Amino acid sequence: MRALVYDAFREPLRVTELPDPTAPAGGAVVRVLSAGLCRSDWHGWMGHDDDIATFPHVPGHELAGVVESVGDGVDPAWVGRPVTAPFVQACGACPTCAAGDGQVCPHQRQPGFTDPGCFAERVVVHAAGTNLVALPDDVPPQVAAGLGCRVATAHRAVVARGRVAPGDTVLVSGCGGVGLASVAIAVAAGARVAATDPDPASRARAEALGAELTLDAALDPAELVAAVADWSDGGVRVGIEAVGSPAACRTGILALGRRARHVQVGLLPPAATVPMERVIGWELDVLGSHGMAAADYAVLLDDVAGGRLDLGALLAPGDPVGLAKAGTLLARMGEAGSRGMVLVDPTR
Repeated sequence: MRALVYDAFREPLRVTELPDPTAPAGGAVVRVLSAGLCRSDWHGWMGHDDDIATFPHVPGHELAGVVESVGDGVDPAWVGRPVTAPFVQACGACPTCAAGDGQVCPHQRQPGFTDPGCFAERVVVHAAGTNLVALPDDVPPQVAAGLGCRVATAHRAVVARGRVAPGDTVLVSGCGGVGLASVAIAVAAGARVAATDPDPASRARAEALGAELTLDAALDPAELVAAVADWSDGGVRVGIEAVGSPAACRTGILALGRRARHVQVGLLPPAATVPMERVIGWELDVLGSHGMAAADYAVLLDDVAGGRLDLGALLAPGDPVGLAKAGTLLARMGEAGSRGMVLVDPTR
């Protein structure tokens, strides 16, 4: 099969032929029809992720396609079905999974990180009975790739962790893939949304998705906090930090109203600090959010199928790119802001 690989961190990405994968016991092979190019793939290529240990490595963790084969112990009725899968592939057998918290499974596997990814014509989904998500007829695989990571991650952060309700004010810090999806999901939930990002084009995308207020994240933090407080009459009800910046985390918390909620989605360095004096004095909730378990996709898919969330609006302009172009764009992701989700067609 054709696949995009790199031979070491920060080395050039190249298209090559690899052996077709075989479905392991309990797993499935998915023929990839569409994949999403995510900034996390860039972090992996840069060497920021300790899980990548074997080279050559196939990146890519957002996928949609059709089940081509299944291993022992998997219902053969999955074969031929359009599917996606969360980027956190839970084991399905541990106490954490039994509690319904597969997104933080201690034995999780991740395509594109711990395992070969989906920038290839075929990819393995482990623990298929736990991780395969059937796509409704009106959600075509060609636009569903983002359901594997950024859209599902944003949906859990906004709906399950942030508990955003109609009329809430929401601040989204960072207008990359997860941030833009968070804007769209919060707007669909009936919230008023503000967003910050240093890139003007990314802010324009947030406005197009319904953000009332967009602010340059490079402004002085005190100025940002004051502008958000003025817009929200004293501070927002929910903050979503979607970039992984210690400064954005601090500013986002200081922009909250009393007894509000901050949801941290972006990965922070170990030395990041939180203004705990504000957290305590204003009784703020600071919550982590990490992906979404396959068992929780029903509400998200219902929003998509019901037209409340338009996946097409989250796509970058233009047609899907082929593997070679995906490699070029991946290597440049640290240099440019988001224009929406770039789709990859591994057959090209």
